[in-house]
Amino acid sequence: MFNCENVTKDCVEWIREFFEENGKGCNAVVGISGGKDSSVAAALCVEALGKDRVIGVLMPCGEQADINCAYDLVNHLGIKHFVINIKDSVEGLKNSLSKTVELSSQTLTNIPPRIRMTTLYAVAQSNNGRVVNTCNLSEDWVGYSTRYGDSAGDFGPISKLTVDEVKKIGKYLGLPQHLVEKTPIDGLCGKTDEDNLGFTYAVLDKYIRTGVIDDRDIKEKIDIKHKNNLFKLKFMPIFEPKEKDI
Repeated sequence: MFNCENVTKDCVEWIREFFEENGKGCNAVVGISGGKDSSVAAALCVEALGKDRVIGVLMPCGEQADINCAYDLVNHLGIKHFVINIKDSVEGLKNSLSKTVELSSQTLTNIPPRIRMTTLYAVAQSNNGRVVNTCNLSEDWVGYSTRYGDSAGDFGPISKLTVDEVKKIGKYLGLPQHLVEKTPIDGLCGKTDEDNLGFTYAVLDKYIRTGVIDDRDIKEKIDIKHKNNLFKLKFMPIFEPKEKDI
């Protein structure tokens, strides 16, 4: 039932409206990994704003095996881009922290995406920009993102679209096939998304949109991840004193 053409056009218009209200004349700044999500998000922004108002930021951490895909995307769209290697920042922070704090493996995994988001905001602030969140609905559903890392941003054009729907939009926009169909990897530990999750995006997408799933164990795994990670999608809880006391 997914109407790719209508959703794409509506999303493009939504991006234009966002910039009219939250940064008229500003640029869209998007971290480019070479995967489908950043590729489609960038392409949607080009459709909405024109290529002169979209800035790509490539952020390898040392050597990045698939960085050619990121170059393919910025060259295909014809957008301005920066290449900022974050390795020195990551290693510097790890070294400083390790002198006083025993770092868990999860902490070490999440440092790079948080530094990448800091980098994106630095580029945006220096280039009259707004940062694009490139998470999709499937990832957000099970919390497959880093809080204040790739889960951050100023606006999310694909946040309510599943992996399958993002791919369809990428094809509709004429993105290169190898970018749209690229096997998603987390870029952190070298594993594919599906290896880390323990189920496929096809199964997850069907469950999200229809509620249908055949494997009860996978259903339970998805439900637990969804419940435990809902906090990532909400603004931090804040205490409100009673009116009579202030």
